[in-house]
Amino acid sequence: MSFHSISSSKPDAAQSNEVHTSGDHTAVAKVPQSPINKRRRFRWLGRVVVLLVGLILVGTIYESVSEAADIQAYPPLGQMVDVGGYRLHINCTGTGSPTVVIDAGLGGWSLTWNSVQEGVAKTTRVCTYDRAGMGYSEASPLPRDAQRFAHELHTLLERANVEGPYVLVGHSLGGLTVRIFAHAYPTEVAGLVLIDSMSPSQMTQPSADIAPQTSYQPSAFSLPFFLGRIGLVRLLAEPLGLIQHLPAETQPAYAAFAVTPQTTQTFVDEFSNIQVSLAQAGAVSSFGDLPLIVLTAVLNQQANWQTMQTELLLLSSNSQQMMVDSGHEIETDRPEAAVAAIATMVSQIR
Repeated sequence: MSFHSISSSKPDAAQSNEVHTSGDHTAVAKVPQSPINKRRRFRWLGRVVVLLVGLILVGTIYESVSEAADIQAYPPLGQMVDVGGYRLHINCTGTGSPTVVIDAGLGGWSLTWNSVQEGVAKTTRVCTYDRAGMGYSEASPLPRDAQRFAHELHTLLERANVEGPYVLVGHSLGGLTVRIFAHAYPTEVAGLVLIDSMSPSQMTQPSADIAPQTSYQPSAFSLPFFLGRIGLVRLLAEPLGLIQHLPAETQPAYAAFAVTPQTTQTFVDEFSNIQVSLAQAGAVSSFGDLPLIVLTAVLNQQANWQTMQTELLLLSSNSQQMMVDSGHEIETDRPEAAVAAIATMVSQIR
């Protein structure tokens, strides 16, 4: 038994396929797409490409104009110091000794510590600074890890004529920097305050397997840099709540520099090297009897955080822990607690 194809006496002009049946098999013969349809698709694709290129150009111009305006509107609060071909920003206020030096956490810089700096300046001299590529500081051509941060900070203090002895204050990632600094330059450090500091116990792989970067060059073709360059990070900063945790008077200036392509790229570089930084800090196991205060955020919900904070006390035979009812960002959630911990250390040393 067989079936024969049935064709209409009037062909359908809109039909694009011809169907032929024979036996139990059906074959579909595709008719080539009309040149008109192809041209329409190419025109549509071309319009999309033109639109995307236009948006990128507009975004790039928007970002460049915004950066230029922000530099005029929010000049550095302190001084810019050459540390070897690039300049870092440092802001020192108050008088007295010892000098307190504050290193911010991942994504933070001097501006987020304004309230703490104002409080500490009533007691002694206090300096905040911006790591290379963050805030007002220029980018560095060198790897972004804690060992490099400590070296750059030491060079900065020397060239800015900031005399010791120092009370080093490190928050989160900054805690790794001051840990290495105190080990590398012990005669210049009078005391340490670790504010909800990261701990080498956070390492997720053996230190022997962690290879530090031997070279570093910011890439204009990286996705974070590109998103910053076309203004997308700036555009989304407020909707994503990137600045809402800061005091209202600080938000405009912080947002102006936190969304630049340089800062965006540097944040990613620092984040990608956290395991390296943790391993470097882990090599420092003791400060002897150097005065140490560990200020811990009770509301920090990271796994085993309280245990790791307690372990930090073992770094010194002269240590104490202070607790604060706060989340990780103590400098903005409870700045008075940070001021109190630093003041306690200054008083202890004096």
